[in-house]
Order: sequence, then structure tokens, then C-alpha cells
Amino acid sequence: MGGDRDADDRLGARVEGWTPRSRPDWDRIEGRYVTLERLDPARHAADLHAANRESDAIWDYMPYGPFPDEAAYHTWAEGMAGRTDPWFAALIDRATGRAGGVASYLRIDPAAGSIEVGHIALAPRLQRTRAATEAMYLMMAWVFDAGYRRYEWKCNALNLGSRRAAERYGFSFEGVFRQATVVKGRNRDTAWFAAIDREWPALKVAFDTWLDPANFDAGGNQRQRLAALTRPILVTSDPALL
Repeated sequence: MGGDRDADDRLGARVEGWTPRSRPDWDRIEGRYVTLERLDPARHAADLHAANRESDAIWDYMPYGPFPDEAAYHTWAEGMAGRTDPWFAALIDRATGRAGGVASYLRIDPAAGSIEVGHIALAPRLQRTRAATEAMYLMMAWVFDAGYRRYEWKCNALNLGSRRAAERYGFSFEGVFRQATVVKGRNRDTAWFAAIDREWPALKVAFDTWLDPANFDAGGNQRQRLAALTRPILVTSDPALL
């Protein structure tokens, strides 16, 4: 047994019985506040373009956009809808029945059990809502329920809003990759965050607690903050947010 422990120290813990996980394959996931649907330009593009026009700022850190008109957005959506990586979903706000944003799985690695969430573009009216938070929760839940070991979040290091959101959702800070890429002719340093499978049970409790209607008063104000619920689960915190 001592030899096994020595090998684990030198080579890493064994992952017994590991097999590659399934790729995302769902068409629709229903939540209390939001419905996730596989991106379909015919059903979603018009609503998404109209919602996105509320502010071009949502495209500041994206590698594409803003789009000059609905036709241009529709063309982009058609190019993304059929892909398996990134794998796009539309976020349908159940209060309005209309699509108000998109998010995707990307860098999908079933053999390693690793998957990333990204390409998150939420119209201003969907930002900071229960529907937006539930969408992130539902996407995370599918990942860990499917047996993935690691769920990643990456963003432009200058995007402090995204860095705050990552920690609020329970992703631990893992560092900054300097000069990681060039986006729209500008340097991008990339901040990395991740949640792993052994953290999921506690994260699920945190999300369920926050999303419970009892967590909101008659005026819709939260009684407990999600960031306060997830903070004890974080392994490391982002120094840029201190």
C-alpha cells in the first residue's frame, strides 16, 4: 500500500473506471425562470437580434459583433447553429417567452471529462436576472450530471464583469494566460476559472438555495446573495476582485 501511495504522489491519483463522457445532445431543458433550447436561427434569431440591439456593449469582449442588422445576425446564427463545438443554446426568458441571450459549450473534451462554457451574450434586460443565473445553473448541472470532471470559464482579463460572474457562479480562479490571443486586432490576456466535480454537490445546494422563490421578498429583492453562498466553495479567489 505504501508503494501505491508513493505512485499517487509522483504520478497523480488514479481515476478508476474512467470512460469518455457523452457530448452535449439535448434539445431543450426547462427551468423555473428560463428554458434552454438548441440554437435555431429560424426560431431565435429575430428575437435575439432585437434584444441585443439594446446595447452594443455586450460585444465588447466577443470575437464578433455587433451586427448591423437582423440579416447579418441571422447569417452568424446559421453558421453557429449546426456546430458541435461550440455547441450553442438560446436562453428563453419564461416571463416573456422570448429569446434574450445565448451561451455555448466549447472546448468539449469527452476523453478528459472537460468542457467550457462561453460565448455568453445576454441582452441587458436578461442580465442580472434569475433567468440568467438559472441558465448558467442548468448548463452546469447537465455537465456534472453527464459525468464530466471539469467545467471551465475563461474571459478577457480586462472583463471584470465576467470575472465577477465566474466567482459568483462558483468557478475558482486559476490564473491569467498572458498574450493568449489577438481579438479584433487587440491583445487578449485570458483569465481562467474552473469548477470540478467534487465541488458540484455544494454548488448545487448554493444555486438551489438562491433560486428558491423563498429567497426573494415581495419586491423581488434577494435575501441571500449567490456570491455569499458560493464563496466558501471557492478554492482560490481572483486577486483582481479583492
